[in-house]
Amino acid sequence: MLLSHCLTMLNPIAFFNALPSNIAQGLIWGVMALGLYITYRLLDFADLTVDGSIATGGAVTVMLTTSGCNIWVALLAATLAGMLAGLCTGILHTRLGIPPILAGILTQIALFSVNLHILGGSNKALSVDKYDLILSSRNMTAAIVAALLFCGVLIAVMYWYFGTEQGSAIRATGCNPAMSKAQGINNDNMKLIGLCLANGLVAMSGGLLSQFQGFADVNMGRGAIVIGLAAIIIGEVFCDAIFGKKANFAMRLSFVVIGAIIYYVVMGIVIWLRMDPNDLKLFTAIIVAVFLAVPYLRGQQKNSFRMAGKKSAVALKAEAAQNTAAADKKKEV
Repeated sequence: MLLSHCLTMLNPIAFFNALPSNIAQGLIWGVMALGLYITYRLLDFADLTVDGSIATGGAVTVMLTTSGCNIWVALLAATLAGMLAGLCTGILHTRLGIPPILAGILTQIALFSVNLHILGGSNKALSVDKYDLILSSRNMTAAIVAALLFCGVLIAVMYWYFGTEQGSAIRATGCNPAMSKAQGINNDNMKLIGLCLANGLVAMSGGLLSQFQGFADVNMGRGAIVIGLAAIIIGEVFCDAIFGKKANFAMRLSFVVIGAIIYYVVMGIVIWLRMDPNDLKLFTAIIVAVFLAVPYLRGQQKNSFRMAGKKSAVALKAEAAQNTAAADKKKEV
């Protein structure tokens, strides 16, 4: 009786009905995760601007669209606004010497007020019935296809760009700043370009998200950094588990988007299990912590010193067993 009651409460059909929405949101947030990947992995820059720039993208998209602007032009303007936000963070860091985390926090705080001014002090709705939007939750299949195309095109462009001379310079700046500087690369300029590109993608994601959910909210970016990190970490863990060192840059970018989808599917499972929605942030933190710990624990297991210690312990046990056997034979003689 108890099992049947649980199965009745946890209707599998309800979960599968919500799955397309989870996939669509994962793809949209995957665009944001691709932007965060530039700063977090390629530049090794702890950028917290994203919580503000994603809301900026949504606000600019909604306000321009409701003012009669073409949706594609509005999305482009949102992307440019995000790039300006990234530029502000970059200037605070490179020109004023403010540490990366503090520079991102300062820009994020400033963007809260900027976004309020853009939205006119309140949330703004964006109905698909009145405006010709790129995607909407009202047509889930079309939304998934559109978001998938966005992710595919962005991955292809990023794969090409970061293989160019300038893209390679950005990667070199994040990988080894001292060596890149010795090669004549201007690290500060590379950081500025990387931050602009990253926050431009984040704002683009905000523009797509505002269309999908049908409104723009000044708080829509709260916790975005955690979701983006979750997507990156989950994607990397699965990529390493499947392909290992054979994975190229395009595969890793693809798995960042897959990580975002997995994250939202997991969140969908949490909601389907009828857990308290107030605990969603807690579950997010737990998921990120678990996936952050997996690479470290795997590395510890493969550590050469630990392996050598295990091998020596096994050798000592074998030697002890041999000595015991030899002693027993002498006693028998």
